Amino acid sequence: MFRKIVNILVLAPVGVILIVLSVANRQPVRLALNPFRPDDSMLSTTAPFFVYLFLALLIGMVIGALATWVSQHRYRKRARTEAVEAMKWQTEADKHKARAETLAAQSLLPVQK
Repeated sequence: MFRKIVNILVLAPVGVILIVLSVANRQPVRLALNPFRPDDSMLSTTAPFFVYLFLALLIGMVIGALATWVSQHRYRKRARTEAVEAMKWQTEADKHKARAETLAAQSLLPVQK
């Protein structure tokens, strides 16, 4: 419930801002990728300005996510290592438990003469 309210309080204003930016920046803008010949039509494109704003936002989010993922590499590696070790110790504990149950069952058997 709390998470849903927080999402609404955060995402609703962001959505409104993006819509307002889209409406206010609909003018076509030319993006030239050739700094020496900006008139070159092969390396330029024309689109509404909000498209470039959204692309910049999307690229920034992807770069930020990748940077976070790369920086957390050591924690993921440690978690994998500890998970393997935990499985090893769990297997060892299960073997000892089975051995203890076997010994307990043998000691409960009546001694035959």
